[in-house]
Amino acid sequence: MKNKFLYKTVLGLVAAVSFSSCQEMFEADAEHVLFTEDVLLDHPTDTVYSVVGILSKLQTIADRTVLLGELRGDMMQLTPDATLDLQALANFTADTKNEYNKPQDYYAIINNCNYFLAYADTTLRKRNEPIFLKEYAVVKAFRAWTYLQLAQVYGEVPFVTEPILTEKQASKTYPKKGIVELCDYFIEDLLPYINTPLPGYGTIGSLNSQYYFFPIRVLLGDFCLWSGRYTEAAQYYKEYLTDRSDPKPIGSSRVEWYTQTNTFEHILDSYSGVFGTIPNSEYLCAIPMESNSFEGLVSDLSNVFSSTQDNYYYYQAEPSIALRTLSKNQSNCKVYVNQATATRDTLYAPEEPFVDQPLTTGDLRLWSIYSWNDVSTGNDRYSTKYQFVYKVSNLFIPTYRKTQIYLRYAEAMNRAGYPTAAFAVLKHGLTNANVASFVDSTEILAASGTTLLTWDVTYFTAQNTIGIHSKGSGDAAANKFYVIPELASREDSILFVEDKIVDELALETTFEGYRFFDLMRVALRRDDASYLASKVAGRYGADNFSQDLYDRLLVRSNWYLPLR
Repeated sequence: MKNKFLYKTVLGLVAAVSFSSCQEMFEADAEHVLFTEDVLLDHPTDTVYSVVGILSKLQTIADRTVLLGELRGDMMQLTPDATLDLQALANFTADTKNEYNKPQDYYAIINNCNYFLAYADTTLRKRNEPIFLKEYAVVKAFRAWTYLQLAQVYGEVPFVTEPILTEKQASKTYPKKGIVELCDYFIEDLLPYINTPLPGYGTIGSLNSQYYFFPIRVLLGDFCLWSGRYTEAAQYYKEYLTDRSDPKPIGSSRVEWYTQTNTFEHILDSYSGVFGTIPNSEYLCAIPMESNSFEGLVSDLSNVFSSTQDNYYYYQAEPSIALRTLSKNQSNCKVYVNQATATRDTLYAPEEPFVDQPLTTGDLRLWSIYSWNDVSTGNDRYSTKYQFVYKVSNLFIPTYRKTQIYLRYAEAMNRAGYPTAAFAVLKHGLTNANVASFVDSTEILAASGTTLLTWDVTYFTAQNTIGIHSKGSGDAAANKFYVIPELASREDSILFVEDKIVDELALETTFEGYRFFDLMRVALRRDDASYLASKVAGRYGADNFSQDLYDRLLVRSNWYLPLR
């Protein structure tokens, strides 16, 4: 790698007692290293090295993104073995010295992106095609995604789009932007690159490089979702999912009861297998991590969520009482076909655990991706309680997966005024036939002239499309209890469906780092801090509701970490 692309210390900044400029955000030490020269990036190897270098910077915030989103929500609770810093995160008492509060890591990514965007020679062309356009679009997406994470964690943040290379530049006071302002900026910033193809670098490390790059249509959907532009968000998500060159039907992976007779006999699981490895049909984008510390940053998520040799089986976080209750309370049914009489019957699973396994009541996804048992280790240093989470891999940190995008599409459609269409994503899955059968005719009429409710009959069929709720709660399409009730107004229906989507996000994406931010997005949309506060304060169950935590979270500034 050429010297001018080596990351080196370029600024000798002294931390201030209080944050009044961007100096502390652009610390320059061995861990926060920047480009050293304002030299034009005008050779293909320059841009490749630069993109890969920025990608390595994303590793510094990968674990943290999951922990900040998961441990501060309501679906996880800490064990007595959790570190003090993790406890502070979960209790919303983290200060500027907390090891997970390092905004300079985000700004190191942003600064490297700003450098690339300022100095990449976009005028160079070959066969009249710009040479560096693909990399330019990738870096734009890196920067946009990083700013979104930064705003979710810190609220209003200093907004910088020029590379910081001198102490004088770092000493300036930059304007702050909140999440809506950032979203509006990056929608315009990314839109020109919406159809730019990704660069093809082949395999880097253990993954094909295609997994490393953020899909711009999905980012646009996220920015529109956060900023209240719901119809646009739904359109971007749907365009991504239905791209004819790479269509992404929801698939049929699920964990379900098997009924050869009219009894619930055992469980079939094609759900857990979609996690933990790449490539598969579910993961779309991920941050690669190193397999050992000699090569770089190694993920520590397994030591938080699972029992390992390194943590002597003392995992630090586990599914909360609230998650277990939510999962248990789901109605699970199975359509039983009597082969002798050709009759069909909808059977509902028993409310008691199967063979003394408590997670076999209600929704089965938690049972599928999580295991817990007592062990006899024969060694006093090891815990006798063992936990394993199948979603967690030390080799990569997923940032987007297919079912998550379908749920965000449903969230956007619901708020755009299509609640029965959004609910159909959960109950039936969207195909043209299901739209005609299960979506309110007024919604179909309202969507006429758009593609929001049009699904290609070649790629989206009954065979490859199920309702997302069916991934863990049986044949949701036949469940008479899983319906939108008669409500007084369309607004009431929208709120009801939104609550169901929030529950589905919990059942589907727990352990993945989205939960707190999902709750934040809905609470901001409803202008109701108590919505978020009541859920997080109830993570230990109704009998252990934390009034202190509830009161703390009624103050919105407490949702965010303090900037250094």
